[in-house]
Amino acid sequence: MATRSIVRLYDNHADATRVVRDLEAAGVSHDDISIVGNDRDGRYASDGDRDRENDAGTGAATGATAGAVIGGGAGLLAGIGAIAIPGIGPVVAAGWLVSTLAGAATGAVAGAATGGLVGSMTDSGVPEREAHVYAEGVRRGGWLVSVRTDDSPAGEVERIMNMSRPIDWTEREQTYRSEGWERFDPNAPPYTSLQRGSRAA
Repeated sequence: MATRSIVRLYDNHADATRVVRDLEAAGVSHDDISIVGNDRDGRYASDGDRDRENDAGTGAATGATAGAVIGGGAGLLAGIGAIAIPGIGPVVAAGWLVSTLAGAATGAVAGAATGGLVGSMTDSGVPEREAHVYAEGVRRGGWLVSVRTDDSPAGEVERIMNMSRPIDWTEREQTYRSEGWERFDPNAPPYTSLQRGSRAA
């Protein structure tokens, strides 16, 4: 059977984590789910994660630091940890994309040239144009959930992921382009509160 990636972007942490839990409750293995969320305010990383990032001199411009396990309970969310991605800054992440992201952020894999998150998504089959919108969405505070699945259960996976208000990536692309955005830039500084305040509703 063919395996493909199904990706959705959510504007908040609660919707994204609900999707992960619903997917696992439906029998999707946490080995086939990934979550990546913006953590520029340090709300989700543990103190130990932040200390390790600071000690290593990492950040949006320089690479990644794998974080300790945070959260509780079982499943994917129990293993979420801190990392830094060029052009995005601090994120928390778990799942199969994490090792690819860590390698890309340090320049160790091919995706590094186009930004760790974009490269990771396109390597897993997400169209490049769509991947750029998703990466920019994470840069601006969003949460990305992705699932590797065979064709047969894909419809149920999409149904679950669509229940928690994912963004329409084509509409979000139009909003970004109306602000002068062209594509995700791994060399851009992390998105600021001033930029958030000027973003179109």
